[in-house]
Amino acid sequence: MKKVRVNYLFEGAVAQIILDDGKGNVLDHIMMEDLMGLFEEFKSRNDLKLITFEGAGKHFSFGASVEEHQKDMAGNMIHSFHAMFLAIRDLAIPTLAKITGQCLGGGMELAIMCNFLYADKTAKMGQPEIILGVFPPPASVILPEKIGLAKAEEIIITGRTLLADECKTIGLLNELYNDKTELEAGVNQFIEQHILPKSAVSLRYAVKSVRVKFNHILGNFLPILEQMYVNELMNTKDANEGINSFLEKRKPNWSNN
Repeated sequence: MKKVRVNYLFEGAVAQIILDDGKGNVLDHIMMEDLMGLFEEFKSRNDLKLITFEGAGKHFSFGASVEEHQKDMAGNMIHSFHAMFLAIRDLAIPTLAKITGQCLGGGMELAIMCNFLYADKTAKMGQPEIILGVFPPPASVILPEKIGLAKAEEIIITGRTLLADECKTIGLLNELYNDKTELEAGVNQFIEQHILPKSAVSLRYAVKSVRVKFNHILGNFLPILEQMYVNELMNTKDANEGINSFLEKRKPNWSNN
């Protein structure tokens, strides 16, 4: 069963991707495969000017699958997850996240990979990986580039959840709206005013040019963090304890090893 839907809007100029697993839109291996299939299709759509991401229902995404973070699956899961970010980089099509409700962990990482982030006041964003004894590789690379090192460090090291107003204040969101109806209207107005009048090929070069440093950092440091995660972190007792305690719905018993 597919966990992603796509609609082509504005005469095919905009691909609207909807994450939809019927629950919290968890980015498991099925959803990631669906997204990669779409990214492959987009390579041949020269008229595509924007890709938007949103979650079905009340939430954008609860994040990546915790079950698939277990030690025997972590390597494949992390590699597949990172491949999505490199695919978005290589497409160089402008991207926009429409955020309502919870946008956490891997869900937040997908959102912050986008060029534009629009949200309504129900949005809650955070990288809670540290609470499970692990860390978020893409966010570790992307957040400092988006909002500066000081705030990125706070978000990743504390794992706390940020409400929508704070996300706007620190520059994570481009625009913040009162509710989902206003969010939809605001995004459509942005598309009509700033995206549709422009050349699709020129927009791609604009994305490549403004992200020349960002893409270099992503491409060089994400593989390093992947190796650190899989070969070092997942060999610690506490990383495995954190994941297992979450799945077993109990408090972690840290050994500090």
